[in-house]
Amino acid sequence: MNATLTGIKQRFGIIGNSKLLNDAIDIAMQVAPTDLSVLVTGGSGVGKESFAKIIHYQSSRKHNDFIAVNCGAIPDGTIDSELFGHEKGAFTGAVDQRKGYFEVANNGTIFLDEVGELPMNTQARLLRVLEAGEFIKVGSSKVQKTNIRVVAATNLDISRAIKKGKFREDLYYRLNTIPIKVPSLRERKEDIYLLFRKFSIDLAEKYRMPPLRLDEESKEILENYRWPGNIRQLKNIAEQISIIEENRLVTRNQLLKYLPEAGSSNLPIIIGKGNENDFGSSQNPEWKKEREILYKALFDMKKELSGLKNVVTELVKNRGNVVDTENLYQQLQLDSDGDITQDHSAYSLTVNSPFKTKSNRDDFDESHEVVEESLSLAEREKEFIIKALDKHKGRRKNAAQELGISERTLYRKIKEYDIQ
Repeated sequence: MNATLTGIKQRFGIIGNSKLLNDAIDIAMQVAPTDLSVLVTGGSGVGKESFAKIIHYQSSRKHNDFIAVNCGAIPDGTIDSELFGHEKGAFTGAVDQRKGYFEVANNGTIFLDEVGELPMNTQARLLRVLEAGEFIKVGSSKVQKTNIRVVAATNLDISRAIKKGKFREDLYYRLNTIPIKVPSLRERKEDIYLLFRKFSIDLAEKYRMPPLRLDEESKEILENYRWPGNIRQLKNIAEQISIIEENRLVTRNQLLKYLPEAGSSNLPIIIGKGNENDFGSSQNPEWKKEREILYKALFDMKKELSGLKNVVTELVKNRGNVVDTENLYQQLQLDSDGDITQDHSAYSLTVNSPFKTKSNRDDFDESHEVVEESLSLAEREKEFIIKALDKHKGRRKNAAQELGISERTLYRKIKEYDIQ
Protein backbone atom coordinates (compact mmCIF):
# COMPACT_ATOMS: atom_id res chain seq x y z
CA MET A 1 0.00 0.00 0.00
CA ASN A 2 2.89 2.41 0.76
CA ALA A 3 4.32 1.94 -2.73
CA THR A 4 0.90 2.53 -4.25
CA LEU A 5 0.40 5.62 -2.10
CA THR A 6 3.75 7.02 -3.20
CA GLY A 7 2.91 6.37 -6.84
CA ILE A 8 -0.42 8.17 -6.50
CA LYS A 9 1.30 11.20 -4.96
CA GLN A 10 3.88 11.34 -7.72
CA ARG A 11 1.28 10.98 -10.48
CA PHE A 12 -1.02 13.71 -9.19
CA GLY A 13 1.63 16.05 -7.84
CA ILE A 14 0.68 15.70 -4.18
CA ILE A 15 3.44 16.70 -1.75
CA GLY A 16 3.38 15.70 1.92
CA ASN A 17 3.59 12.86 4.39
CA SER A 18 1.16 13.88 7.13
CA LYS A 19 -1.20 11.21 8.43
CA LEU A 20 -4.33 13.27 7.69
CA LEU A 21 -3.29 13.68 4.06
CA ASN A 22 -2.40 9.99 3.66
CA ASP A 23 -5.74 8.96 5.19
CA ALA A 24 -7.65 11.17 2.73
CA ILE A 25 -5.76 9.71 -0.24
CA ASP A 26 -6.37 6.19 1.05
CA ILE A 27 -10.14 6.80 1.19
CA ALA A 28 -10.09 8.18 -2.36
CA MET A 29 -8.25 5.07 -3.61
CA GLN A 30 -10.69 2.73 -1.86
CA VAL A 31 -13.81 4.44 -3.22
CA ALA A 32 -12.42 4.88 -6.77
CA PRO A 33 -13.44 1.42 -8.13
CA THR A 34 -17.08 1.99 -7.08
CA ASP A 35 -19.74 4.28 -8.57
CA LEU A 36 -20.62 5.92 -5.25
CA SER A 37 -20.96 9.69 -5.05
CA VAL A 38 -18.23 11.45 -3.11
CA LEU A 39 -18.25 14.79 -1.27
CA VAL A 40 -14.79 16.32 -0.81
CA THR A 41 -14.63 19.01 1.87
CA GLY A 42 -11.87 21.36 2.92
CA GLY A 43 -10.82 24.99 2.83
CA SER A 44 -10.18 26.97 -0.33
CA GLY A 45 -6.82 26.12 -1.85
CA VAL A 46 -6.24 22.71 -0.24
CA GLY A 47 -6.29 20.85 -3.58
CA LYS A 48 -9.71 19.19 -3.62
CA GLU A 49 -9.67 18.71 -7.41
CA SER A 50 -6.64 16.40 -7.10
CA PHE A 51 -8.78 13.98 -5.10
CA ALA A 52 -11.50 14.02 -7.76
CA LYS A 53 -8.86 13.13 -10.34
CA ILE A 54 -7.54 10.28 -8.20
CA ILE A 55 -11.07 8.87 -7.97
CA HIS A 56 -11.63 9.16 -11.74
CA TYR A 57 -8.29 7.86 -13.00
CA GLN A 58 -8.23 4.95 -10.56
CA SER A 59 -11.71 3.84 -11.65
CA SER A 60 -13.06 1.90 -14.64
CA ARG A 61 -14.22 5.25 -16.10
CA LYS A 62 -10.64 6.49 -16.61
CA HIS A 63 -10.84 6.11 -20.42
CA ASN A 64 -13.89 8.40 -20.58
CA ASP A 65 -14.23 12.14 -19.95
CA PHE A 66 -13.42 13.91 -16.71
CA ILE A 67 -15.03 17.35 -16.53
CA ALA A 68 -14.41 19.84 -13.71
CA VAL A 69 -17.07 22.52 -13.23
CA ASN A 70 -16.74 25.51 -10.91
CA CYS A 71 -20.36 25.97 -9.88
CA GLY A 72 -19.62 29.30 -8.18
CA ALA A 73 -18.25 30.84 -11.39
CA ILE A 74 -21.36 30.23 -13.54
CA PRO A 75 -24.23 32.78 -13.32
CA ASP A 76 -27.51 31.47 -11.93
CA GLY A 77 -29.34 32.19 -15.18
CA THR A 78 -27.11 29.97 -17.31
CA ILE A 79 -25.98 27.18 -14.99
CA ASP A 80 -28.88 24.86 -15.90
CA SER A 81 -27.97 25.23 -19.55
CA GLU A 82 -24.28 24.59 -18.83
CA LEU A 83 -24.94 21.43 -16.82
CA PHE A 84 -27.92 19.92 -18.64
CA GLY A 85 -27.92 21.62 -22.07
CA HIS A 86 -30.73 23.43 -23.85
CA GLU A 87 -32.90 23.23 -26.95
CA LYS A 88 -32.87 25.76 -29.75
CA GLY A 89 -35.07 28.73 -28.85
CA ALA A 90 -35.34 27.74 -25.18
CA PHE A 91 -34.44 31.31 -24.20
CA THR A 92 -33.19 34.51 -25.75
CA GLY A 93 -29.84 33.82 -27.38
CA ALA A 94 -30.36 30.05 -27.65
CA VAL A 95 -29.84 29.98 -31.42
CA ASP A 96 -28.69 26.36 -31.46
CA GLN A 97 -29.17 23.18 -29.51
CA ARG A 98 -26.46 22.66 -26.90
CA LYS A 99 -25.22 19.62 -25.00
CA GLY A 100 -24.65 20.02 -21.28
CA TYR A 101 -21.79 18.62 -19.22
CA PHE A 102 -23.88 15.69 -18.00
CA GLU A 103 -24.47 14.62 -21.59
CA VAL A 104 -20.90 15.23 -22.76
CA ALA A 105 -19.34 13.34 -19.83
CA ASN A 106 -21.65 10.35 -20.10
CA ASN A 107 -19.90 7.21 -18.75
CA GLY A 108 -17.23 9.45 -17.23
CA THR A 109 -16.89 11.62 -14.12
CA ILE A 110 -18.05 15.16 -13.40
CA PHE A 111 -16.42 17.16 -10.63
CA LEU A 112 -18.73 19.83 -9.21
CA ASP A 113 -16.51 22.26 -7.33
CA GLU A 114 -18.18 24.75 -4.96
CA VAL A 115 -21.39 22.70 -5.13
CA GLY A 116 -22.74 24.69 -2.19
CA GLU A 117 -23.15 27.68 -4.56
CA LEU A 118 -25.73 25.93 -6.74
CA PRO A 119 -29.19 27.60 -6.91
CA MET A 120 -32.05 25.65 -5.32
CA ASN A 121 -33.76 24.79 -8.64
CA THR A 122 -30.46 23.44 -10.02
CA GLN A 123 -30.04 21.39 -6.87
CA ALA A 124 -33.40 19.74 -7.60
CA ARG A 125 -32.23 18.84 -11.12
CA LEU A 126 -28.96 17.44 -9.77
CA LEU A 127 -30.84 15.34 -7.21
CA ARG A 128 -32.81 13.77 -10.06
CA VAL A 129 -29.58 12.82 -11.84
CA LEU A 130 -28.21 11.18 -8.69
CA GLU A 131 -31.42 9.31 -7.89
CA ALA A 132 -32.56 8.16 -11.33
CA GLY A 133 -29.67 8.91 -13.70
CA GLU A 134 -31.83 11.14 -15.87
CA PHE A 135 -32.22 14.83 -16.71
CA ILE A 136 -34.19 17.15 -18.99
CA LYS A 137 -32.61 19.85 -21.15
CA VAL A 138 -33.72 23.43 -20.69
CA GLY A 139 -36.66 24.03 -23.04
CA SER A 140 -37.25 20.31 -23.63
CA SER A 141 -39.79 17.80 -22.33
CA LYS A 142 -37.77 14.74 -23.28
CA VAL A 143 -36.10 12.78 -20.47
CA GLN A 144 -32.51 11.77 -21.19
CA LYS A 145 -30.48 9.10 -19.45
CA THR A 146 -26.92 9.51 -18.26
CA ASN A 147 -24.43 7.17 -16.62
CA ILE A 148 -22.13 9.55 -14.84
CA ARG A 149 -20.16 9.56 -11.61
CA VAL A 150 -20.51 12.72 -9.50
CA VAL A 151 -17.73 13.96 -7.25
CA ALA A 152 -18.63 17.20 -5.49
CA ALA A 153 -16.54 19.57 -3.39
CA THR A 154 -17.24 22.52 -1.13
CA ASN A 155 -15.50 24.75 1.39
CA LEU A 156 -18.80 25.75 2.98
CA ASP A 157 -20.40 24.39 6.14
CA ILE A 158 -23.21 22.48 4.41
CA SER A 159 -24.99 21.74 7.70
CA ARG A 160 -25.31 25.47 8.34
CA ALA A 161 -26.45 26.08 4.74
CA ILE A 162 -29.16 23.43 5.22
CA LYS A 163 -30.42 25.16 8.37
CA LYS A 164 -30.56 28.47 6.49
CA GLY A 165 -32.55 26.85 3.68
CA LYS A 166 -29.80 27.39 1.10
CA PHE A 167 -29.00 23.73 0.46
CA ARG A 168 -31.26 20.70 0.10
CA GLU A 169 -30.81 18.16 2.85
CA ASP A 170 -31.76 15.23 0.58
CA LEU A 171 -29.16 16.32 -1.97
CA TYR A 172 -26.53 16.55 0.78
CA TYR A 173 -27.08 12.93 1.79
CA ARG A 174 -26.97 11.83 -1.85
CA LEU A 175 -23.66 13.58 -2.46
CA ASN A 176 -22.15 12.65 0.89
CA THR A 177 -22.28 8.88 0.38
CA ILE A 178 -18.52 8.81 0.92
CA PRO A 179 -17.04 11.91 2.62
CA ILE A 180 -13.39 12.89 2.18
CA LYS A 181 -11.97 15.64 4.38
CA VAL A 182 -8.85 17.26 2.90
CA PRO A 183 -6.73 18.71 5.73
CA SER A 184 -5.83 22.38 5.71
CA LEU A 185 -2.19 23.41 5.50
CA ARG A 186 -2.05 24.39 9.17
CA GLU A 187 -3.18 20.84 10.04
CA ARG A 188 -0.15 19.39 8.27
CA LYS A 189 2.70 21.60 9.47
CA GLU A 190 5.31 18.98 8.71
CA ASP A 191 4.50 19.34 4.99
CA ILE A 192 4.78 23.13 4.73
CA TYR A 193 8.55 23.29 4.24
CA LEU A 194 8.43 20.41 1.73
CA LEU A 195 5.84 22.26 -0.33
CA PHE A 196 7.76 25.54 -0.16
CA ARG A 197 10.92 23.80 -1.37
CA LYS A 198 9.03 22.12 -4.22
CA PHE A 199 7.52 25.42 -5.41
CA SER A 200 10.82 27.31 -5.19
CA ILE A 201 12.76 24.55 -7.01
CA ASP A 202 10.13 24.38 -9.80
CA LEU A 203 10.33 28.15 -10.24
CA ALA A 204 14.12 28.11 -10.16
CA GLU A 205 14.20 25.52 -12.95
CA LYS A 206 11.63 27.45 -14.99
CA TYR A 207 13.46 30.79 -14.80
CA ARG A 208 17.01 29.42 -14.42
CA MET A 209 17.75 30.93 -11.03
CA PRO A 210 19.11 29.52 -7.74
CA PRO A 211 16.37 28.03 -5.54
CA LEU A 212 15.36 29.69 -2.29
CA ARG A 213 16.66 28.51 1.08
CA LEU A 214 15.20 29.29 4.50
CA ASP A 215 17.08 29.87 7.74
CA GLU A 216 15.79 28.16 10.90
CA GLU A 217 13.83 31.18 12.10
CA SER A 218 12.09 31.56 8.74
CA LYS A 219 11.18 27.86 8.77
CA GLU A 220 9.57 28.27 12.16
CA ILE A 221 7.56 31.29 11.01
CA LEU A 222 6.47 29.44 7.88
CA GLU A 223 5.32 26.38 9.82
CA ASN A 224 3.42 28.35 12.49
CA TYR A 225 1.62 30.73 10.14
CA ARG A 226 -2.15 30.21 9.79
CA TRP A 227 -2.19 29.93 5.95
CA PRO A 228 -5.83 30.95 5.35
CA GLY A 229 -5.27 30.48 1.61
CA ASN A 230 -3.69 27.05 2.16
CA ILE A 231 -1.46 25.56 -0.59
CA ARG A 232 -2.49 28.18 -3.14
CA GLN A 233 -1.31 30.97 -0.82
CA LEU A 234 1.95 29.16 -0.01
CA LYS A 235 2.70 28.77 -3.72
CA ASN A 236 2.02 32.46 -4.34
CA ILE A 237 4.37 33.45 -1.50
CA ALA A 238 7.13 31.17 -2.82
CA GLU A 239 6.76 32.68 -6.28
CA GLN A 240 6.77 36.26 -4.99
CA ILE A 241 9.92 35.77 -2.92
CA SER A 242 11.67 33.88 -5.73
CA ILE A 243 11.10 36.68 -8.24
CA ILE A 244 11.51 39.75 -6.02
CA GLU A 245 14.27 38.87 -3.55
CA GLU A 246 17.89 38.79 -4.73
CA ASN A 247 19.17 37.12 -1.57
CA ARG A 248 18.43 33.40 -1.98
CA LEU A 249 18.73 32.70 1.76
CA VAL A 250 15.41 33.95 3.14
CA THR A 251 15.67 35.55 6.56
CA ARG A 252 12.98 36.35 9.09
CA ASN A 253 12.71 40.01 8.05
CA GLN A 254 12.46 39.10 4.38
CA LEU A 255 9.71 36.57 5.01
CA LEU A 256 7.70 38.93 7.23
CA LYS A 257 7.43 41.39 4.32
CA TYR A 258 5.22 38.83 2.60
CA LEU A 259 3.51 37.57 5.78
CA PRO A 260 3.13 40.80 7.81
CA GLU A 261 0.48 39.41 10.15
CA ALA A 262 2.85 36.58 11.11
CA GLY A 263 4.93 39.08 13.07
CA SER A 264 2.08 40.07 15.37
CA SER A 265 1.32 38.22 18.57
CA ASN A 266 -1.12 35.37 18.21
CA LEU A 267 -3.99 36.07 20.58
CA PRO A 268 -6.41 33.29 21.49
CA ILE A 269 -9.70 33.14 19.66
CA ILE A 270 -13.10 31.92 20.75
CA ILE A 271 -14.61 29.29 18.49
CA GLY A 272 -18.21 28.33 18.81
CA LYS A 273 -21.74 29.00 17.77
CA GLY A 274 -23.62 31.92 19.08
CA ASN A 275 -25.65 34.97 18.29
CA GLU A 276 -23.96 37.32 15.83
CA ASN A 277 -24.13 40.07 18.45
CA ASP A 278 -22.37 37.96 21.11
CA PHE A 279 -19.06 39.23 22.38
CA GLY A 280 -17.23 36.12 21.24
CA SER A 281 -18.77 35.97 17.78
CA SER A 282 -16.10 35.88 15.10
CA GLN A 283 -18.70 37.23 12.68
CA ASN A 284 -18.82 40.58 14.47
CA PRO A 285 -15.58 42.42 13.56
CA GLU A 286 -16.00 45.23 16.11
CA TRP A 287 -16.50 42.87 19.01
CA LYS A 288 -13.59 40.81 17.74
CA LYS A 289 -11.29 43.86 17.92
CA GLU A 290 -12.46 44.72 21.42
CA ARG A 291 -11.99 41.13 22.53
CA GLU A 292 -8.38 41.22 21.32
CA ILE A 293 -7.76 44.43 23.32
CA LEU A 294 -9.11 42.78 26.46
CA TYR A 295 -6.96 39.70 25.91
CA LYS A 296 -3.92 41.91 25.48
CA ALA A 297 -4.79 43.70 28.73
CA LEU A 298 -5.12 40.36 30.50
CA PHE A 299 -1.74 39.17 29.23
CA ASP A 300 -0.12 42.44 30.30
CA MET A 301 -1.59 42.01 33.79
CA LYS A 302 -0.18 38.50 34.01
CA LYS A 303 3.30 39.80 33.14
CA GLU A 304 2.99 42.58 35.72
CA LEU A 305 1.94 40.15 38.41
CA SER A 306 4.87 37.87 37.58
CA GLY A 307 7.11 40.87 37.92
CA LEU A 308 5.51 41.74 41.27
CA LYS A 309 6.53 38.34 42.66
CA ASN A 310 10.14 38.98 41.70
CA VAL A 311 10.12 42.51 43.12
CA VAL A 312 8.73 41.43 46.51
CA THR A 313 11.24 38.59 46.73
CA GLU A 314 14.16 40.89 45.90
CA LEU A 315 12.99 43.51 48.44
CA VAL A 316 12.99 40.99 51.24
CA LYS A 317 16.30 39.43 50.19
CA ASN A 318 17.95 42.86 50.13
CA ARG A 319 17.04 43.25 53.79
CA GLY A 320 19.05 40.15 54.62
CA ASN A 321 16.08 37.86 54.94
CA VAL A 322 15.36 34.51 53.39
CA VAL A 323 11.72 34.23 52.48
CA ASP A 324 9.55 31.19 52.02
CA THR A 325 8.62 32.25 48.46
CA GLU A 326 6.03 29.53 47.98
CA ASN A 327 4.11 30.80 51.01
CA LEU A 328 4.52 34.37 49.76
CA TYR A 329 3.06 33.51 46.36
CA GLN A 330 0.06 31.90 48.01
CA GLN A 331 -0.48 35.00 50.11
CA LEU A 332 -0.38 37.10 46.96
CA GLN A 333 -3.25 34.96 45.62
CA LEU A 334 -1.22 33.77 42.64
CA ASP A 335 -0.60 30.23 41.51
CA SER A 336 2.87 28.92 40.78
CA ASP A 337 2.50 29.75 37.06
CA GLY A 338 1.69 33.37 37.72
CA ASP A 339 -1.98 33.01 36.73
CA ILE A 340 -4.61 35.21 38.29
CA THR A 341 -6.87 33.46 40.79
CA GLN A 342 -10.48 33.80 39.76
CA ASP A 343 -12.05 34.67 43.11
CA HIS A 344 -13.71 37.86 41.89
CA SER A 345 -15.11 39.09 38.60
CA ALA A 346 -13.16 42.35 38.83
CA TYR A 347 -9.64 41.38 39.85
CA SER A 348 -7.87 43.25 42.64
CA LEU A 349 -4.95 42.33 44.86
CA THR A 350 -4.53 43.33 48.49
CA VAL A 351 -2.18 41.55 50.88
CA ASN A 352 -1.79 42.21 54.60
CA SER A 353 0.11 39.34 56.10
CA PRO A 354 3.21 38.76 58.27
CA PHE A 355 6.36 37.59 56.51
CA LYS A 356 8.15 34.95 58.60
CA THR A 357 11.84 35.52 58.05
CA LYS A 358 14.82 33.39 58.94
CA SER A 359 18.11 34.83 60.28
CA ASN A 360 20.64 34.47 63.09
CA ARG A 361 18.91 37.34 64.85
CA ASP A 362 15.83 36.96 66.98
CA ASP A 363 12.75 36.12 64.94
CA PHE A 364 10.41 38.99 64.45
CA ASP A 365 7.12 39.63 62.67
CA GLU A 366 6.70 42.42 60.21
CA SER A 367 3.42 43.45 58.69
CA HIS A 368 3.72 44.45 55.08
CA GLU A 369 0.87 45.70 53.00
CA VAL A 370 1.24 45.40 49.25
CA VAL A 371 -1.51 47.07 47.30
CA GLU A 372 -1.74 46.51 43.58
CA GLU A 373 -3.78 48.71 41.32
CA SER A 374 -7.19 47.48 40.25
CA LEU A 375 -6.97 44.78 37.62
CA SER A 376 -10.44 45.36 36.22
CA LEU A 377 -10.47 44.69 32.48
CA ALA A 378 -12.70 47.72 31.94
CA GLU A 379 -10.22 49.96 33.78
CA ARG A 380 -7.32 48.67 31.71
CA GLU A 381 -9.25 49.15 28.51
CA LYS A 382 -10.07 52.73 29.55
CA GLU A 383 -6.40 53.30 30.36
CA PHE A 384 -5.33 52.06 26.91
CA ILE A 385 -7.83 54.35 25.21
CA ILE A 386 -6.67 57.39 27.20
CA LYS A 387 -3.00 56.61 26.42
CA ALA A 388 -3.76 56.23 22.71
CA LEU A 389 -5.66 59.55 22.64
CA ASP A 390 -2.83 61.31 24.47
CA LYS A 391 -0.23 59.82 22.14
CA HIS A 392 -2.08 61.06 19.04
CA LYS A 393 -3.06 64.41 20.63
CA GLY A 394 -6.77 63.63 20.61
CA ARG A 395 -6.95 62.50 16.99
CA ARG A 396 -9.49 59.72 17.31
CA LYS A 397 -8.90 58.21 13.88
CA ASN A 398 -5.20 57.65 14.63
CA ALA A 399 -5.99 56.42 18.15
CA ALA A 400 -8.48 53.89 16.78
CA GLN A 401 -5.85 52.59 14.34
CA GLU A 402 -3.34 52.31 17.19
CA LEU A 403 -5.82 50.28 19.26
CA GLY A 404 -6.85 48.12 16.31
CA ILE A 405 -10.55 49.04 16.52
CA SER A 406 -12.91 51.06 14.38
CA GLU A 407 -13.60 54.75 14.97
CA ARG A 408 -17.21 53.86 15.69
CA THR A 409 -16.15 51.50 18.48
CA LEU A 410 -13.75 54.11 19.87
CA TYR A 411 -16.49 56.77 19.97
CA ARG A 412 -18.77 54.36 21.82
CA LYS A 413 -16.06 53.48 24.33
CA ILE A 414 -15.23 57.16 24.94
CA LYS A 415 -18.86 57.83 25.70
CA GLU A 416 -19.20 54.66 27.80
CA TYR A 417 -16.19 55.48 29.98
CA ASP A 418 -16.94 59.24 30.01
CA ILE A 419 -13.45 60.08 28.75
CA GLN A 420 -12.95 63.81 28.35
